[in-house]
Amino acid sequence: MSQKPVKIFLVEDDLSFGSVLKSYLEINDFSVEWVDDGKYAVEHFRKGIFDICILDVMLPHVDGFTIANEIRQINIVVPIIFLTAKKMKDDVLKGYDAGGDDYITKPFDTDILLAKIRAILSRRDFQNGTKDIYEIGKFIFNSKLRTLTSGDDEKKLSPKEAQLLELLAVNPNALISREMALKKIWGNDDYFTARSMDVYITKLRKYLSEDPHLNIKNIHGAGFQLVISED
Repeated sequence: MSQKPVKIFLVEDDLSFGSVLKSYLEINDFSVEWVDDGKYAVEHFRKGIFDICILDVMLPHVDGFTIANEIRQINIVVPIIFLTAKKMKDDVLKGYDAGGDDYITKPFDTDILLAKIRAILSRRDFQNGTKDIYEIGKFIFNSKLRTLTSGDDEKKLSPKEAQLLELLAVNPNALISREMALKKIWGNDDYFTARSMDVYITKLRKYLSEDPHLNIKNIHGAGFQLVISED
């Protein structure tokens, strides 16, 4: 079975440059969804599942930093690369503060951009592929074996329970949006899958209730948060 191409979310208002960059990335076996106006960017991002975002900073209506901040509310792990003509240190720092993984100033060599994309994706794949054991309060969670262990007590989790718990364990105390979790695990976010996810969250909450320092908090209308308290 052939591997799905990496899907890139590109936001660039320069129609000529955007067209050339999209074609270049597609020639290099990436799938690209291109948006040319900042005010439509977040709406398009919500509708898809992307492996990496490339955002121009100076956009009409909504700038790239604002878009990145909104994307981070939906998906806290997707890599973000900024493209901009701004070279001042304050602008670069602002990009990283907005959740950027890299910052490339224009003009730039497209081969350099390609190398950066591949390096970021390689790091992500390495991290995702090597972390099997998570310490969650008094529990040990093995994501490969799908086991949740506390002392001599071991629970075998279902595949969906394990996927949800891993998503929470990778991002402790951070908001995991409902939409992102549904698309990542179920592939869509319709009413029935949302109700199914609520059932699994309830089960996980019950498992973790044995440790009073752990709680899966429901953030109304937004998502879930694995809260780990110190005392």
